[in-house]
Amino acid sequence: MVGGKNLFGIFMLQLMVLALFSVHAEGQGLKVGFYKKSCPQAEVIVSKVISDVMAVAPSLSGPLLRTHFHDCFIRGCDGSVLLDSPTNQSEKFSPPNLSLRGFNIIDRVKLALEKACPAVVSCADIVALVARDVTVATKGPYWEVETGRRDGNVSLFIDPITPVTGLPSFTSNISVLKQSWALRGLSTKDLVVLSGGHTIGISHCSSFDSRLYNFTGKGDTDPTMDPNYIARLKLKCKPNDLTTFAELDPGSFKTFDDSYFKLVTKRRGLLQSDAALLDDPETRAYMIQATSRGSTFFKDFGVSMVNMGRIGVLTGSQGEVRKVCTKSN
Repeated sequence: MVGGKNLFGIFMLQLMVLALFSVHAEGQGLKVGFYKKSCPQAEVIVSKVISDVMAVAPSLSGPLLRTHFHDCFIRGCDGSVLLDSPTNQSEKFSPPNLSLRGFNIIDRVKLALEKACPAVVSCADIVALVARDVTVATKGPYWEVETGRRDGNVSLFIDPITPVTGLPSFTSNISVLKQSWALRGLSTKDLVVLSGGHTIGISHCSSFDSRLYNFTGKGDTDPTMDPNYIARLKLKCKPNDLTTFAELDPGSFKTFDDSYFKLVTKRRGLLQSDAALLDDPETRAYMIQATSRGSTFFKDFGVSMVNMGRIGVLTGSQGEVRKVCTKSN
């Protein structure tokens, strides 16, 4: 009976999440060119700032891309991950978000937009546009970003780490990953396509060192990982190393390409959540297709980013347009 009650509780929680996101799950109120009249240079301004930043700090491309994902998966794409808290109780300070960097770049973009068009462009839209522009800056695909989001003013430390509804962990298996994406109205294809964003960026050793040193608690390694890759990673990452990092896509972690899929299919995915994509027929088939001559990954990535950008959006008279992205008006 206890197990039945737990399952029922999880089911009800899933229904609550679906209700939360479904109101605006289709991105109602969003459109390409939303600021065409109110701030015609908005996208040009964002692109210029990002171009300048990428010229001197290309390593910020990965974190800035992931910021959009971390924002959208918690309370929808409402800019809530940007909010500060005097007591460190907002999303920004929750463990899954401590690896994000580049918040100051979002602030820099916002400042430039406020000078051109005061109180017009939302921080949530800035996050979405920046994600596209860092992808382009690293030789990735361009897509038309739907805009018109407004900013939320609720940001809670607990949300990203709440079971089921929080951010999926880098140790998640394929069932948990598919469930997490489905709760947000995203497909299994969206899951594997957006995982391809790991073609840029880095990860701290602490996120995967259990795969190298203590996978089942017996001092063993992850049997699904290429032993030669494990040996190379051990040279870089020592047990309990909290400061060293490794490239998610060794050799081209500053370039948006399809090599991530090639690595994972060779059992060289850095994170358990990367390796898990081999455990599902649909995700595995896509990964193989993404490494072929007829790959549709670049096109698919833009489509899936648009899909993700529609999650739980606030539009119309909902929310606010923050003057400063780190604090509510």
